[in-house]
Amino acid sequence: MTDHAISRQQFSVLGLAFLCSGAAGLIYQVAWQRLLFANFGVDLISVCIIVSTFMLGLGLGALAGGWLGDRFPAATLKFFVLCEVVIGLFGLASPWLIRAFGVWFNDASFAVSGLANFLLMLIPTFFMGATLPVLIAHLVRVWHNVGAATGHLYALNTLGAMLGCSLTAFWLFNRIELDQAIQLAAAINFTVAAVVGASFKGATK
Repeated sequence: MTDHAISRQQFSVLGLAFLCSGAAGLIYQVAWQRLLFANFGVDLISVCIIVSTFMLGLGLGALAGGWLGDRFPAATLKFFVLCEVVIGLFGLASPWLIRAFGVWFNDASFAVSGLANFLLMLIPTFFMGATLPVLIAHLVRVWHNVGAATGHLYALNTLGAMLGCSLTAFWLFNRIELDQAIQLAAAINFTVAAVVGASFKGATK
């Protein structure tokens, strides 16, 4: 098989995986915002917490993912699979964790309660942010073109995010419960990890 064919095959699998990962991320964002409503009410505070946490977590995760991709280029797919598994595990536990934080910090000041939930949400968003740079590092090894790798992956992840947000707001919440939507997102993470791990078994050793 030629290098061009190999790169096309890799991109087909990784591109679809990253699109699905983006969809799962926005399912989480919408669902977690709903859960935070119970702690802070339906107002700008809960929206600001989840949006600002996503922005900070994605940024910090991207820095860490870039650092790992530069120093351990042969292990980038391992890092991606690990990130997806961690995100999925946190997703499964997140309904209990967010509700428990609401109880534990019920008597705390608003600032303390907000900070606690902010730090909690940094965990999954950090790993979400790390997924893009580690995949870019992997594709750059195949394509030798950082611009093409970044543009294609970012576009697919953004498309997945748009689909996940639309699917959640206009369909999922009308069909299934909030916790079930989160479980669906976690299942997507685990599926992505399994498919990438199996498809690139030799590359992840």
